[in-house]
Amino acid sequence: MNFVKGRYSWIIRPILIILDMGVIVTGVIFCFTDQINYTYFLTFELSSWILIAYSLAFYEVYRFTSVLKIGSLLSKQFLLFTVGTFAYFGIFNEQENPFVSTLIFLGLVMLSVTVIKLGTYYLLRKYREKFDGNTRNVLVFGKSEAAIQLRNFFEKKKYLGYKLMKVNESGEYLHPVDFIKSIREVPIDEIYCALDDLNDEDINEFIQFADANYCNLKFIPTSQKLFTKRLKTDYYEYQPVLSLPKPSINITINAVSKRIFDIVFSLFVILGILSWMTPLLAILIYIDSKGPVFYKHKRHGLNYKEFWCYKFRTLKKSGDEQLKQVTKNDVRVTRIGRFLRKTSLDEFPQFINVLLGDMSVVGPRPHMIEYTKSYSKKLDKLNFVFRHSVKPGITGLAQVKGYRGEISANEDLINRFKYDVFYIENWSLLLDLKIIFLTILNILKGEAKAY
Repeated sequence: MNFVKGRYSWIIRPILIILDMGVIVTGVIFCFTDQINYTYFLTFELSSWILIAYSLAFYEVYRFTSVLKIGSLLSKQFLLFTVGTFAYFGIFNEQENPFVSTLIFLGLVMLSVTVIKLGTYYLLRKYREKFDGNTRNVLVFGKSEAAIQLRNFFEKKKYLGYKLMKVNESGEYLHPVDFIKSIREVPIDEIYCALDDLNDEDINEFIQFADANYCNLKFIPTSQKLFTKRLKTDYYEYQPVLSLPKPSINITINAVSKRIFDIVFSLFVILGILSWMTPLLAILIYIDSKGPVFYKHKRHGLNYKEFWCYKFRTLKKSGDEQLKQVTKNDVRVTRIGRFLRKTSLDEFPQFINVLLGDMSVVGPRPHMIEYTKSYSKKLDKLNFVFRHSVKPGITGLAQVKGYRGEISANEDLINRFKYDVFYIENWSLLLDLKIIFLTILNILKGEAKAY
C-alpha cells in the first residue's frame, strides 16, 4: 500500500516531464528548420520519448535512488530514443536524411535532459540538507541488525530528507502492539518494519494502522530469505527494503472500470434474480429447518478490513459454523442447503456485498477470520499480504480451476493461492468475463467440491 504524500513532491515529476518535452520541441525547431515535416516528426519524437520513458520507468526516481541508477536510466533512454529517431526516416520514407542535424539534435537533447535530471537531483539534496525541506517523517520498528543499519542510514544521509522519529527517548524496544499505540499521535509518512521481529498478526496490525493513517508501509527482510519477484525491492544504499507494488487492478482507471462493472452486474443480479428468488428460497429454508434465512459472518477484505459477508443459510444452527469447514456429507447441511451449495445459489446474497463495495464480482475468495490466521502461518508473510491487496470476489480463478470449498491438504491452499496471485498480476476485464463464464459453466455441469 503506497500513499502519495508531501506538500509539493508530487509536482516535481510532471515538471520534469514538461521540461524534457520542451527540450525536444526546442531541439526540433532549432535543428531541422525547413528540412523535414515538423508536425509528423515532432509528434513521433514526443510519442516515442514518452513510450520509452514509460517502459523504462525513466521518471521513477526517488530520494534514495543512486546516481549510478540515474546514469543507467539516462543511457538506456538515450540509446532507444536515438534508434527511434533514425528509424523515423526509414519508416516514413523521408526524401532527405539530415544526418548532421539529427546528430546535433540528439546531442542537445541528451545534454539538456542530463543537466535537468542530475541538476534537479542534486538541488533537492542541497535543499533538504540546508533548509530542512522536502522531508519524510519515518519510523523504523525492530531490533534486528538490518533495522539498526537502516536507522543509521537515515541518520547519516541527511540530504535524503528522511527525518527519523523517536517513539521513546530511552530507545527501549517495544512490543508491536505497544509500538502502534505509542505512534497514534505522531505525524508519520513511512513505517519500516523488520520482518524478523514480527509474526503474522503483528503484520496485520501494522497494515491496518498504515491503511487507516495513510502512511506507507515497507518491510526490512531477513538476509536469509529469497525475495519474491512480485514484491518491489528498493535498495537504501546496500540495505534491501520490500514493499507491495500497486497491482494493475488498483490503478485508478482500472479500479473505476472494475467498480462500474461490479455495480452494473450486481444490480442486474439483485433486481433480475434475487428480487424474486429470495422470498421463494426463504420459505424453503424456513420449512426445512428453523433459523434465519440469511447467514452472515465476518471475513477479511481489502487490506484485511473486516466486513460482514452474506449467504443464504445452508447449515443447521449449531454454534460452530465459523469454526469448522463444511466437509463432504456434513450432517450440519440441510436438505435445501445441499441444493443451494451444489448450485452455488447460497452465494448470491454476496452481490449485496459487491454493491456495498466490500467485494467484487471476481477476485480471490475471502476467508473467515479464523481461517485467515491459520492459512497465513502456512504461506510466506508478504505473499499472503499481497493476496489481500485487492477486493475479494464472489468467484475467482482458483474456484473455476477446481480449488474451492474445503481445504483438506496444503496442496489445496498453495494452488488456491497460486491462482489468486496470478489473477491479481494479470487482471483484465476480459479475464473477469472469462471467469464469470466458466463459473456459470461449472454450475451447470456441477462441481465435485460443491458440498
